[in-house]
Amino acid sequence: MCIPVLAQVPDSGRWQELRFGADEVGERMEDRYIEQVVDLAAAGRLDADRALLHRLRYVSTELIAAAVELKPEAASWHWEVHLASGPEIDAVCLAGGKLLVGAEFVRRLALDDGELAVLLAHEVAHAIAEHSREFLSEAQLAYRPLVPVDVVMERLDSDLPLQLRMAGLARTQEREADQLGMVLAHRAGWPVSAMLSLYRKLADADGGASVSEPLIASHPSHAARISMSRGMARLLEP
Repeated sequence: MCIPVLAQVPDSGRWQELRFGADEVGERMEDRYIEQVVDLAAAGRLDADRALLHRLRYVSTELIAAAVELKPEAASWHWEVHLASGPEIDAVCLAGGKLLVGAEFVRRLALDDGELAVLLAHEVAHAIAEHSREFLSEAQLAYRPLVPVDVVMERLDSDLPLQLRMAGLARTQEREADQLGMVLAHRAGWPVSAMLSLYRKLADADGGASVSEPLIASHPSHAARISMSRGMARLLEP
């Protein structure tokens, strides 16, 4: 744990109060990532589709470059991109630039390269906005006396009252990652049409653009995300 510091999210400028250090959170997230990747490899479920893996790494190259432009310290991260087989994984980018994407998720949505870029950009946005570090820092305040980051991570997995308490911040971060992700995708050269079509596909895959947001939902409603993507498209390409 460290003395709280103030930081700003790239592009949006939103202020964050961060109570855990970047290295501390990065190490814990890397440990989780390595554990998951090792388990997937042992089960024969890691990087099985070489063609799709090549697409992921091709698409991610310019996105990472765009991310570094907005957050220069990300140039020193050890970026990794892996592909997982199995229905339980969609896409994630942990602190420190660790990307893991679900092959079945990509296939089910029939994502083209532009849509895939927007999906990855959303996850990269979480990393450069240091959302994990912020989320853990805010969750820590639920406990007196304050507890270490390892304990906060464990409790977030099973503490329903804490999950309810954190739902508002989770949705804020998801909205921010949607918007920042579109900025990253645009800077990387992908068209806004891909941004619009991804959010439509996500809504269709989930049975339509629901207008409601469940109390513990971590993401905004599909209708809100589609509306956001239209607004961002007008801003990015007037």
